[in-house]
Amino acid sequence: MDCDGVLTDGRITPVEGGEERKSFHTRDGHGLVMLHRAGLRSGIISGRRSRLVELRAADLGVSFVRQGALDKVEAFEALLSEAGVEPAHAAYVGDDVVDIPLMRRCALAVAVADATEDTRAAAHYVTSLPGGFGAVREVCELILKAQGKWEELMKRYLA
Repeated sequence: MDCDGVLTDGRITPVEGGEERKSFHTRDGHGLVMLHRAGLRSGIISGRRSRLVELRAADLGVSFVRQGALDKVEAFEALLSEAGVEPAHAAYVGDDVVDIPLMRRCALAVAVADATEDTRAAAHYVTSLPGGFGAVREVCELILKAQGKWEELMKRYLA
């Protein structure tokens, strides 16, 4: 998945000292944790670099992080190779036109609800929630339910 506009609402707030501020939704994080519990792996490909993304990815157990990826296609292909995954077994979540080439290379192309019109048009699925507000959780649930893993994961919460 992309980060800014997908895991966050896309806003970047510069703060004194050259740092920045971003907000991540807890439900997106828990969705990723559940995805990982089911044995699936996730990754982030971002054109920007941010220590916050690195920290959040580590906290959630995101397996693959590529930041400063000016050529997202190259980063995507390298990540798939490293993961030993064929594009036919991958999903990608994006919000802007730079994500379309990656979306076209995978089995499940997802755009968040507030993605650009062209990005939504390139998607197999458009979330009902916007980026940074639970869209990633929605995608995690979609995948887990489609693979028949949701019910087993829910047992720990419904017992």
